[in-house]
Amino acid sequence: MKKAMRLTALLLLALLAGCSADPEYSIDITKPLYQQPDKEMPFEIQVNAKDEGVTGLDVSAEFSMTNMDHGMTKVKLTEGEDGTYSGKVELPMPGKYEILFILEKDKEKTEKVISYEVEKTEGVASINGEWITDEDVDFYKFINNLQLAINRETDQKRYTGNQLKEALAYWDSQEKLVEDQNQLLTQIIRLRSMAMLAEEKGHTATDAEIETEINKVRAQYDQFESAKAMINEYGEEKFWETEKQQYQLIVLSQKVQKDMIEKVKKENPEMSQQEINFQAQKQYEELLVSQVNLLKIEIL
Repeated sequence: MKKAMRLTALLLLALLAGCSADPEYSIDITKPLYQQPDKEMPFEIQVNAKDEGVTGLDVSAEFSMTNMDHGMTKVKLTEGEDGTYSGKVELPMPGKYEILFILEKDKEKTEKVISYEVEKTEGVASINGEWITDEDVDFYKFINNLQLAINRETDQKRYTGNQLKEALAYWDSQEKLVEDQNQLLTQIIRLRSMAMLAEEKGHTATDAEIETEINKVRAQYDQFESAKAMINEYGEEKFWETEKQQYQLIVLSQKVQKDMIEKVKKENPEMSQQEINFQAQKQYEELLVSQVNLLKIEIL
């Protein structure tokens, strides 16, 4: 009898040990996952327990479509800071997925399943949900190359001999830099971020203000045969329509710059205009960094 009771107790202890409660992990997807054909896309989650980030986990994820059979896609996630885990995954198509997360710590495994709608990417990055498209990047690349062509033509008129050779070699060395996608995205993000801030401050860009700036840049380009040839090849109507969209953002950002100049001038009435401009530009850059940090920017 005692032996039977002892056996029952041991079985009960074993059962209780096998049914110990899993850690109460919560998983939030912090970097939206998009689908792009034949490309791995970034993915990030936050793992919490009792409202605190959980560190030291081994995390993997298994993706399977809810309503279609495209097999299973597995990915191992790498630990970041404060309970974040990230990786890259290539999915067959957009749609509804079930994601099985397997979390392991101290040889204890926990599984969590999340339903998630994967959307097809509409660009290479986004700012507060507004896409930066391949066409946007290509236009900035064209503008940069247009400026390079103007610089080359200017130096061809200014220099001869070795001076010209050195100047042209320098502009040739800049070609890869002006076409670097990270540099192009930085230019786009800077301008759009400050334009958003200008609108938050109540500024607007009128059609007359935009047209004034467009006329200035049109007059500049008309001085250079290389620029006119490139714009003609690009398509004049398409080019100036896109430029008009860009100069709406430029006019807005200029108004923030003017705000900075007026602020510095008011605070320092004895300061020279050169020093005012320097301090205003410094404050503008600080404001830009602050604004970018407030925005939700996703680079794919």
